[in-house]
Amino acid sequence: MALILRLSCAEDEMAPLSCPEYQEGFDGSCYEFVALPRSFLSGRGLCERGGGHLAFILNTDTQQFLQKHLQPEQDWWLGLAPASPNLTLDSAVAEGPLSWLDGSDVSYSNWVNDPDPGAGCGHILRSSGFQWEATSNCSQELHFICQFVQKNITIQKPIGEFGVIKCYSMNQSTDGANCKALYGSPLQIQVEVEAGTNVTYKLHSGEMLVANSSAVRGIIPHNITVGPEVEQHLGSGCHQLTLHASNGVSVWGVSTELQVCLLEPVEGLLGSVMAEEGECPDSDLYVSVSLDRGVPVQLLFQVSGANNSISETRDMQNSSMQVYNISTTIQGKHLRCSSVNKVTLLFLPVGEISSNYMLSVEVTVTDLNTKTRGSTTINTEVRPAKSGTPVQELQSAVACTVANLGQQGMLSGETLGQMFKSVSDILNKGSSEEKNDRMKLREEMLMNITEALENSSSSTPQKVQLTARAVAGLTKRGDELSPDAQLEASFLVANLSSSLLSMNVSEHGGEEEMVQAATPIVEAASNILDVSSNREVSDLLLKGMDNVQSALLNWKKVDEAPVIVNSSQITVFVNRVSTETIQMQSISNPISSSASFSFPPLGADVLSPDEPVDVRMLSFKQNPFSWSEENNITGTVGSVSLTRGNGSVIPIENLSEEIEIFLPRPEGGQANSTILYLGNYSTLMVDVPSPDVTLVLKIKPSKDITFQLFLGYKDYPNDKQYIAKTQMPHQSNTQEEKYTWVLSPKDLTGKVGVHYLVVRPIVEAGVKSVNATVTVTSIAAQCKYWNETLSTWSEDGCRVGPLTTLLATQCLCTHLTFFGNSFFVMPNLVDVSRTAELFGTFAQNPVVVCFIGSIFVAYVLVVIWARRKDIQDTAKVKVTLLEDNDPLAEYRYMLNISTGHRRGASTSSQVTVTLLGTEGESEPHHLTDPDKPVFERGAVDMFLLTTPFSLGELQSIRLWHDNSGGHPAWYINKVMVQDVETGQKWHFLCNSWLTIDMSECTLDKVFPVATEMDLKKFSNMFFMRTAKDFRDGHIWFSVISRPPTSTFTCVQRVSCCFSLLLCTMLTSIMFWGIPTDPSEQTMDLGHIEFTWQQLMIGVQSSIIMFPINLLIVSIFRNTRPRETKPGKTKAEVSKQRKTGRVTPSQPSSPQRDRELTPDTVIKDIKKIAQSLSKAMKSPIPRLELEMKSGPQTDINTLLSLVEDIIRQQNRPSGEFYTDASKKEGSLILSLGVTNLQETSMCGSPEKTGDGRQKRSTNSQYLYRQLRHVEKELSLLGPSRFPNPDSYCQAVQQVQGMKGLLESSSLAGDELAQSPGQAESSDGDSGSKKCCQDGLPWWFVFIGWILVVATSGVSGYFTMMYGLTYGKDRSISWLISMVVSFFQSLLIIQPLKVLGFAAFFALVLKKVDQEEYGDPKIEGALRNPDDPDVVWAVRRDSTRSFYQPPPPTDVERMRNNMIKEQKVFALIKEILTYMGFMWMLLLVAYGQRDPNAYFLIQHIRQSFSQGISDSMSHGNVFTWANTSLLSNLFGEYPGFITDGNSKLVGNARLRQVRVQKNSCRIARSMRQAVPDCHAPYSWEVEDMGSYGPGWNRSASENTSKTLRSPWQYQTQARLRAQPIWGSVVLYRGGGFVVDLGPDSQNASSTLQYLFDNTWLDMFTRAVFVEFTVYNANVNLFCIVTLMLETTAVGAFQFRSELQSVRLYQSTGGLHIFVMASEVIYFLFIFYYMYVQGKLMKQQKWAYFKTKWNLLELAIILLSWSALSVFIKRSLLGNRDMEYYHNHKDQFASFHETATADAVLGYLIAFLVLLATVKLWHLMRFNPKLHMITATLQRAWTDISGFILVITIMFLAYSMISNLMYGWKLYSYRTLLDSALTMVSLQLGIFNYDEVLDYNPVLGAFLIGSCIIFMTFVVLNLFISVILVAFTQEQMHHKPSEEEEIVDLMLMKFCSLFGIKYNKEESNSPKVIANHASVTKKEPSTKSSEMLSSQ
Repeated sequence: MALILRLSCAEDEMAPLSCPEYQEGFDGSCYEFVALPRSFLSGRGLCERGGGHLAFILNTDTQQFLQKHLQPEQDWWLGLAPASPNLTLDSAVAEGPLSWLDGSDVSYSNWVNDPDPGAGCGHILRSSGFQWEATSNCSQELHFICQFVQKNITIQKPIGEFGVIKCYSMNQSTDGANCKALYGSPLQIQVEVEAGTNVTYKLHSGEMLVANSSAVRGIIPHNITVGPEVEQHLGSGCHQLTLHASNGVSVWGVSTELQVCLLEPVEGLLGSVMAEEGECPDSDLYVSVSLDRGVPVQLLFQVSGANNSISETRDMQNSSMQVYNISTTIQGKHLRCSSVNKVTLLFLPVGEISSNYMLSVEVTVTDLNTKTRGSTTINTEVRPAKSGTPVQELQSAVACTVANLGQQGMLSGETLGQMFKSVSDILNKGSSEEKNDRMKLREEMLMNITEALENSSSSTPQKVQLTARAVAGLTKRGDELSPDAQLEASFLVANLSSSLLSMNVSEHGGEEEMVQAATPIVEAASNILDVSSNREVSDLLLKGMDNVQSALLNWKKVDEAPVIVNSSQITVFVNRVSTETIQMQSISNPISSSASFSFPPLGADVLSPDEPVDVRMLSFKQNPFSWSEENNITGTVGSVSLTRGNGSVIPIENLSEEIEIFLPRPEGGQANSTILYLGNYSTLMVDVPSPDVTLVLKIKPSKDITFQLFLGYKDYPNDKQYIAKTQMPHQSNTQEEKYTWVLSPKDLTGKVGVHYLVVRPIVEAGVKSVNATVTVTSIAAQCKYWNETLSTWSEDGCRVGPLTTLLATQCLCTHLTFFGNSFFVMPNLVDVSRTAELFGTFAQNPVVVCFIGSIFVAYVLVVIWARRKDIQDTAKVKVTLLEDNDPLAEYRYMLNISTGHRRGASTSSQVTVTLLGTEGESEPHHLTDPDKPVFERGAVDMFLLTTPFSLGELQSIRLWHDNSGGHPAWYINKVMVQDVETGQKWHFLCNSWLTIDMSECTLDKVFPVATEMDLKKFSNMFFMRTAKDFRDGHIWFSVISRPPTSTFTCVQRVSCCFSLLLCTMLTSIMFWGIPTDPSEQTMDLGHIEFTWQQLMIGVQSSIIMFPINLLIVSIFRNTRPRETKPGKTKAEVSKQRKTGRVTPSQPSSPQRDRELTPDTVIKDIKKIAQSLSKAMKSPIPRLELEMKSGPQTDINTLLSLVEDIIRQQNRPSGEFYTDASKKEGSLILSLGVTNLQETSMCGSPEKTGDGRQKRSTNSQYLYRQLRHVEKELSLLGPSRFPNPDSYCQAVQQVQGMKGLLESSSLAGDELAQSPGQAESSDGDSGSKKCCQDGLPWWFVFIGWILVVATSGVSGYFTMMYGLTYGKDRSISWLISMVVSFFQSLLIIQPLKVLGFAAFFALVLKKVDQEEYGDPKIEGALRNPDDPDVVWAVRRDSTRSFYQPPPPTDVERMRNNMIKEQKVFALIKEILTYMGFMWMLLLVAYGQRDPNAYFLIQHIRQSFSQGISDSMSHGNVFTWANTSLLSNLFGEYPGFITDGNSKLVGNARLRQVRVQKNSCRIARSMRQAVPDCHAPYSWEVEDMGSYGPGWNRSASENTSKTLRSPWQYQTQARLRAQPIWGSVVLYRGGGFVVDLGPDSQNASSTLQYLFDNTWLDMFTRAVFVEFTVYNANVNLFCIVTLMLETTAVGAFQFRSELQSVRLYQSTGGLHIFVMASEVIYFLFIFYYMYVQGKLMKQQKWAYFKTKWNLLELAIILLSWSALSVFIKRSLLGNRDMEYYHNHKDQFASFHETATADAVLGYLIAFLVLLATVKLWHLMRFNPKLHMITATLQRAWTDISGFILVITIMFLAYSMISNLMYGWKLYSYRTLLDSALTMVSLQLGIFNYDEVLDYNPVLGAFLIGSCIIFMTFVVLNLFISVILVAFTQEQMHHKPSEEEEIVDLMLMKFCSLFGIKYNKEESNSPKVIANHASVTKKEPSTKSSEMLSSQ
C-alpha cells in the first residue's frame, strides 16, 4: 500500500498543476477562499463534500502564499481540531492538543498565543498579521479556506449510510421503501450515500443480479436503471430486492432492502354488499371484492350518509375474492325496510340545497329463496313544495294519505312524522292567509299522530325522533296553534318522552341516538311554551322535560361530559357526577346564556359520599308558570334538582350556606348611571318602584377614598335622619363587592317612591372638599322561587346578591326549586334643589350648558334677522291700485300674479296685462308699483284693475312685457283674478317663460282660464301642495320662505322652532340611557327592530312635547291681527290716495295737471260712448259717424245721441244691457219703462231720483259716469262754452238721462253711492263676521308667555340633566341628539311633506284655494264727488307703449340677445379654459421636481468616473471595484457617495448573453474561425443554467451555495422590465448576482465573478441596478448603469436614471397640489357634461369636428392619467412593502418607474393638447381666422408640395445614410440621417466632417441638397402660401364671429369707461346693443302719456 502511495506522489509531481478558475494553485494543491460565514463544522463539511478539507499550513511557504490572497480584516478557519480516532463530519470535539484534520501533528505554527487546553478549533486571526488563534467557540461563523490536494492523499473514512432513495417510473415518483412501477416500462432508482467516493451499487433479487452501477461521489444522487428485459425475468407483482454499496476502502459495505412492485393495469373489479336476510345494514358493512388483474391494489371505500360521508382504504394483495368489514356510524336514512312484496308509499325528504335539491336513494332487493341481492341507486330532485299551496289541497292530501295508510295497516307515528314534517315545512314557509284553515290542519295532524301512537308506540330512538320532528314542525308557528292544538301537542311531548324513557340505551345505538331523539322533543316543548299560558299545558311540558332528563341519564357514567340540549326557550342539562365533583364546579351551559348554579359544600347528611348524584337543570327564557296570577317575572327562570340513581329526589333545603344562582337577561340595557362631584355634598334621586324590590347601588369612585352613603325617604338625609346608612369601601374579597350596597325590602322599610342618596366623603381635619367623582349605578331587582305547594312565587329563603348587574341577577338561596328574577326600569331623575351644587360642577362638565347657551345666543341673532324680514314682508303685503286706471272706470278686479321659483324667474321689464271676458275686454294696464319691487322670484303680487263695466265670465288673460332692464326674462307661474264685486275667481295656470331666448321665445302670450280638471291634475296639485307645505306648513323651512301674506310672522316661527327644539332636547335627555326590558318581545320590521317599551317611551315623549308646541303654533297662526283705530290722520289718508309714476322713468303727476275745457267734457262723453259700444259688441252707425267727426263734435249732439239710445231702448220690464237686447241690432242699450221729467233749462245740477233701487249693475256704473260728466259741467260753467244755450241744454240732457236711470232703479241711493262707500258699509258687516273667525288679537300674548315658559323650563332642566349625567355621557347624548335632529329636519320631514302632497293629489284631489288674507289697498278708488277726479290725467290706450312689441323689434332683440349670449359664452369658455389650464399646469409641475435633474446628474457623474469610450472585460471589473464600489458604499453605512442618498435594498449585477454558435460563419472562414457569436437579440439570448466558469458539466463545486450568478432568471422573477440601450432593446431577465450590503461583500463577490470569468465573449450587456432615496428632496431614483457591446469586444457606457416621488410632501405645497388635482377633475367632469350634451345633440356628426375630437382626447387622457396615477401608487406601496420585508435583497422599483414615466408622458401630452386648444379659443380673432382661411385655401397646392418635399428628404436621407452611415455618427441610422438633413435646411450642419471624409462627393451632396431643397422647393412652397394669403385678403368676408368679438370688446370698454372706436372696413357694422334699443321706449312713454290729453 505504501508503494502505491509513493508512485502516485511521483506521478503527481511530474504532472502539471491544473486548478479551476475560482481556485488558486500552490505546491500541488488548489486553494479556494470561501468568503461565506460558516461555523467550523459547516465549513469543514462543505470542503470535504467537494473532495477537499480545511487548509493545512505545514510550512512557511504555504503561510506566505495564503497571506497574499487573504483579506486581513477577516477571520479564516483552518483545518485544526483535537485528535480524533475517526475523522468524520459527525465526530464530536475531543479533548487534547490541536492537530491537523488528517491526524498529523502541528510541526509548523504561527500562534498569537499558545492554545488553551480546551480549544476545539483554530483560525487565522484578523488584523494580527495572519497569525493563528485557538478557540473553543467553534460555532461562530467565519470565512474558511478549502484545500484540494492533487496528490493521492486519502482521508480514511467508511461509506456512509444510505440517504434518500426514490423510484421514478412514468413521470411519477414513489418512496424507495415501496417502489412502484408500471410493468413493462423502465424503472429508475435514485440512490445516494452520506459519504464515500468511487462507490459501486449493486441490486440483487435473491442470487440474481438485477443491475449495477458506479458513482464517483456517493453524496451525489445516482440513478440505477432497471430495464423491461429485467422486469420480464422478475415478473409482475411485488419483489423484495437488496441494494448494496461499496468502494473497496471498507471491508464491509452498506446494504438495504427495497420492495419493488411491478404493477399491471387494474381490470375486472367487482364488489357487492353482504347483509343478513331481511335486515337493513346498520353500523357494519360487509363488502366482497374480487379483481382479475392488477394486484396489489389499494381499495377506497366511501360511505355517504344523509349529512356527511367517510372514506376508508384497504390493501388487496391477491386477486381472489376477499371480504372487508367496514365499521362506520355513518348511515343513510332508512326510508323503508320491509319483507312485503311491494312498497306502496314512501315519503322522501327534501334534497340537499347545495346539490340543487338532488337526493340519492339506494334500493336494495333481496330474494328470500336464493339469498341473492340486487341494488341500484336512484338520483332524483326532491324540492320543497311551493309555499303558496292552498291549505284545502294540503288538508285533502293529508286526509287521503292517512286513510290509505290506515287501510294498508301501515299507520304509525314514524310514518306520519315523516309525512307531516314535510307538510309542516310548507305551512311554516307560507303566509298568514287562511289562518283558521291552517290552525285546523295543524290540530288535525297532531290528533292523527296521537291516534297512531295509541295503536303502536315508537320502539326506537330513530322512530321517536321522526315523530318528534313532526311535532316540532307543527308547533313552530305559535300564532297558528289553537288552545286544543297546544294541549294535544303537550300530550304528544309527554307521550314521546315516556317512550324514550322506556328504551334501553345499549340496544338502540347509545347515548348519541338518545340525544338526537330528545332534541326535537325539547324543541317542540319550547315552541308550545312560547305561546301557551295554560296550566295543564305547562304541567305536561314540565313532565315531558323530566322524562327527557331521566332518559338521558339512563346508563350514563359518572363524571363524564354533561348532556346539554338547547332550544329557543328551553335548555336541558343533565349529568351524573360524584359527590366531590358537584361541589367543585358550576352547573351551567357554556354554549347559550342560561341559568347557572354553584353549590356550597354539602355534608354527608345531604349527599352520600359513595353514591353518585344525578344533576338535572332546566333553564327557561320566559316564565313557564305564566298562568299564575303573580306573573311579574321578567327574566330567566331556572331550576336544578339532585336525584339518586333510581330517580328519587334528594331534598336540598335549609342549608347553612347559600346556593349561588345567576339568572341572566337576554339583552343588557345601558346602566342608569349618574356622576356626582364630591367637591360639595352630592345628592342623587332614586325611585323605588315596588315595596318588595331590592335596590342594588354600585359605586365607582375616581380615586381610592372613603365615603359615607345616606339614604333618605322624601327628604334629604343627614346624620340623624335616614333610613339606611353605610360606609365604603366594604370589607370584602372582591373589588366589586367593596363598592356595592344591597338594600333589601326590609332595609327600605317597604317605602315606595323617590329616595334621596347622599354621598359624603370622609376627609381629614382641615380639609374642606375632595376633588373626586363617584359614578352611581342603581339597579332594582327581585329573586323569587316557585312554591309548588301554594302554586305561587315567593321570596322566602332567597335574596339578591351583591354581584347583580344589568346583565344578570345574583340570587342567593338556601333551597332548590324554580327560581326567577324581575327587573324594573328606573327613570332618570334630577334633583332640582341641588341647582347650585350641580352648576358648581360646570368646569368639569360644560358640554350641555354651553350648548344650551349657544342655542339662546343663536336664537337672539336669528330673531333680529327675522324681525327685519317681517318688516320687509309687511311692505310687500298690499294691493297695488294701478295708476293708469281710468277715473270713469269703477268696476274692480283683483289680480294675484305668482312669479315662479326657477333661477332667473324675476323680471325688470315693464309688464302689461289685458283681461278678456264674455262681455268684452279691458284696456291694457301697466303692472307697476312705485313703492316696492314687483315680480321677484317666488313672490305673489296683487293689483287692483278697474273697468267701466263687468267683463262677464273671464276666458283668458294676455300678458306681455317690453324686454327692458338688466334681467328682462320672466317666468310666470300662475295668475288668479277675482271679481271684487261678486267674489268670483278665475285661475290661469301659466308656467311659461316670457323671454326671447328660452322656451317659446316670445314676449306676448295669451293664457286660457283653467278648468276644474286642469286644477285637479296631479302635477298641478302635487307641486302646489308641496310648495305651500314647504313655504308655510313646514315649521323650519317656512322661517326662510314664509308667505308675506301670512299672519304667522317670521319672529313667531323662529320662536316656535326654538321652543320645539328645547322641548325635544328635554324629552330626549329625560329618557336617555334607560335600559330596555329584556322580557319584552322584539318586533322586527325588516332591518328595524324595536320593543314595546321603546315605542311607549316615544309615545310618552310625544305626549309631553307635542301638545304644548301644537298649542303655541295654533295660537300664533290663528290669532287675528290687531285692528286699527277708526280715526286716521290726514297723512295716512294722503298716503292711501297717492298716485305714483306709471313707468320707472316717469315723474309723479301733480294733482292738477290739465285745464278743464269743453273739449275735455266732450272727450269724456266720447269715452262713455266707446264703453257702451264695447259693451254692446256692435257699433252704432250714428255713434260711429259722430266719432269720426273729430274734436269739433257738438256736445249736445253727443248727449242727444246717448239720450236717444236710452229712450229707444226704454221697454217694459226690461233691464239695461240684457242678453236679449244684444241680439236686436245696432242699438243694444235698453232702459226700463220711465217718464222723462224735464227740468229747468239752466237749473243747477241736482239729484232727481232719490230712494229708488237700481235694477242692473251696469245701470249703476253708467249712472256714476253721468254724474262725473255733470260735475265737470258744473265746474266748467256757461261762460266757458261758446254758446250758453248749448251748456244749459247739455246740463238738462245729462239730468234727464240720470232721471231715466234713477226711475228704473229700485234704490236711487245705491246708484249714487260710490264704490268706496259700499265697500266701507260691507266692511262693517264683514268685520263682525271676521270677529267670529280666529282668536282675538290679545291671544298672541298667551302664545309668547307659553314660548318663554316652555323654552326656559326645557333649557333649565336640560342643563340640569346634562350636569347630572357627566361629561362623557353628555357628549354621547349630544351627538345622538344632533344627528337625530338633522335626520328629522333634512330627511324625515321633507319626505313627510312629499308624501302628504302625493296623497292629496292622488286620493283627495281637493283644489287648495290659497288664502291671501285681507291686505290693505294702497290707494282707494277716487270718489266721484272729489274735485281731484275732474282734474286727473286721462290715459290714451292707443299709444305705442300700451301695445305689445312689434315682431320686428322682437326679432331684432332676439338676435342681439343671441349675440350677447355668445359673447358671455365665449368669455365663460375663456375663463374656464384659463382655470383649467392653470390647474393642469399646477398638476403637471406638481408631479415634477426641479431637484430631480440635479439628483440624476449628480448620480450619473459620480458613477461615470473611470469610464472610457471603449472598455474591455478587465476595464469593466476595474471600474466596478473602484468607481462603482466607492460611490455605491459611501462614507456613511447604507448611503451612496456623500451620504445624502440612502441605498434602498442591495445593488445587483445583471448580464444578458447570447448562445454559442448563434450565427453562421462563411464557408471559407470556418477553418480559421471556430465559432461565431451574433449580436444580441431576443431570439439568440442565452437562457441556460451553468456552473461556475460557465461549465455545463453535472459536477459543481458544492462549496459555492449561490448558483444564481450562473443560472438564468426570468424577467417576471426579477420583477424587471425590458430596457432600451444604445444598440437594442434588452429583455428584463438575465444572470444576476447581488452585491451585498457592504463594500467587503461586494468586493468579494466581484473578485469571485472575475476569477470565474463571469464576463466573457458571450456577454452582450451588463447592468448595475440599484435604487436610492434622497430624503432632502423626497425623491427615489431608480438607477440602471449599462455597459453594452455590439459583439466587437468593447463595452460602451450608458445610464438610465428615473426619479419618482412615492411619498407626497407634507408641506403646504402638497395640499395645494392635491386641491389642484381635485379641482382639475371637477373641470374634467364639467367638460364631460358639456361634451355629452354636444354628443347627444349632434350624434354621429360630433365625431366629424376636429375640436370635438380634441376635447374627447383631453378627457380620455385625463382619466388614463388618473388610472396610471393609482397604478403607480399601488405599485409603489407594493415595492416599499417588499423592501421593508426583504431589506437584505435587491428591491426592484422598475414597474413603479415605468408607471411614473407613463404618467409623465400622459401629463405632457395633456399639456400639449390643452395648449393647442388655445387656437380654438382664438377663433374669433380676425387675424387668426384669416390665417386659418389661408391654409384652407392653399391646402390643395400645399399637399402636393408636401409630397415632393417628403420624397426629396427621403432620397437625400437614404443616400447620406448609405454613404456615411458606417463612418460618421450623424448618419448611423436612417432616422439620424433624416434629422441631419432637416438640420441642414435650418443651417445647423457640420460641413467639415462630410468634406473631410470625401471632398468631392460631400461637396456634391451638400450643394445639390441646398439648391434643390432650399432654393427651389421650399421657396415655391412659401410662395404658394403667400399667394393664398393675398387672395384671402382680397376676398375676405367678415363672419358673425367678428361681430361677436367687437361686441365683447365694446362690453369690456364700457365696463372700464373706455370709448371703443371700431375701425371702418368693408364689412357691415355690428348691430348695436339691444339694451340701447329696448331702453329707448321707456324714455318716451312719459312724454307720450302727458301729451295724450
